[in-house]
Amino acid sequence: GELRLTYAGLLLFGSKMAHRRLIPAVRVDYIRVPGSIWIENPDNRFTTVDMRGSLLLILSRIYNSVVDDLPKGFLLPEGELQAESVGLPGRVLREALVNALMHRSYRENQPIQIIRYSNRIEIRNPGFSLKSDEHFGDPGSQQRNPFIAAVFHETNLAETKGSGIRTMRKLMDKSGMAPPTFESDHSQNTFTTRLLLHHFLSEFDLVWLRQFDYLGINDNQKKALIFIREVGAIDNPTYRQLSGEDVLKASQELRSLKNFDLLFSKGKSRATYYVAGALLQTALVQLDESSSSSSASAFVGNIQAATAPPNSLTAPPQNTTAPPQQVDLLASNERALLLKDAPKDILAMLDKMGKRTKDKSFINGLIVRLCRWKFLKASEIAIILAKSEKWVLREYITLLIQAGELQYTIPDMKNHPDQAYIASAKEG
Repeated sequence: GELRLTYAGLLLFGSKMAHRRLIPAVRVDYIRVPGSIWIENPDNRFTTVDMRGSLLLILSRIYNSVVDDLPKGFLLPEGELQAESVGLPGRVLREALVNALMHRSYRENQPIQIIRYSNRIEIRNPGFSLKSDEHFGDPGSQQRNPFIAAVFHETNLAETKGSGIRTMRKLMDKSGMAPPTFESDHSQNTFTTRLLLHHFLSEFDLVWLRQFDYLGINDNQKKALIFIREVGAIDNPTYRQLSGEDVLKASQELRSLKNFDLLFSKGKSRATYYVAGALLQTALVQLDESSSSSSASAFVGNIQAATAPPNSLTAPPQNTTAPPQQVDLLASNERALLLKDAPKDILAMLDKMGKRTKDKSFINGLIVRLCRWKFLKASEIAIILAKSEKWVLREYITLLIQAGELQYTIPDMKNHPDQAYIASAKEG
């Protein structure tokens, strides 16, 4: 017989001031990150727009904020009178946003993060999926917040039939774009949706992939290489979403790429994921160098001249077994790239390092100085020091973090594939 405020009522109909006062951390953060890596440039980290208020009203505001930042274009097919829009379909973005608002865990005092990179959008919401990744896209919806889901259904914001993911996949495929990928992390209690913004396997992508034709890899494996180029890492569930293969087949094809040195595995068991291996990193370094200069057309021309144009995505294997470059050349190229514009004192310390490799205090000081200059991953520090990544982590980085000399750039997920390190504010 009493009227009382419920959590669902506050979320669905509460004002901005009520949300700020009663649930200050339950908001939506729209974050624009320059480049394709989280906090790649410490001097130009990101800009953010924080949004809160009634879920029924905030959806349109979030959608409009993201859409306004997306590249827009139109295509008029030959013989057609009506132009078609190109780029990320608006309905896909709307489905992803509705999914985040409706299925997030409101027990967690954390915001939804919508991160806009140069090449993709990542939507991260608190609360792992109640469906296993094998059943993403299957009929039926398991609802964490049934009252919110009911209101979304009654207002036609959501169907609550479990068709959202399948609809997103069909729309992305129809638009010639990569299928959306989803990552449910029980340990971190998060769910992430990734939407690549460029047309998948464009003419440039096909030309870039042609340098790997001599390995005889299949179409799905080529999709995985493009995904790693854009996102930085891939795991078995994500590969299955891209390829439609089962767990066993996906594992076999990922291992095959690893055997070719195209991928390098990290983690163990179900936590295993893959990053670019030596051979793929060589191709990525060449691509970075060409895109940072005016030689992009020459880069494409060199590959086109070296390989015959395929009639389909999978070209016949060529009669060669040698990779484009050797691993030692890769290491020297990467080291030079990492040390570009490095301060003179760092270069001087590196010159001295050969004589003082057993002086742990000197190496500690060098690593701290490097991380004070810019954020660096363990693999990048290892390349600069010409040591193994495991050795650098075990002997130095872990101890420097414990001593408070270094800090994680992604402290909430220490094993994140993009994890890097920054020197602490105090003098090292």
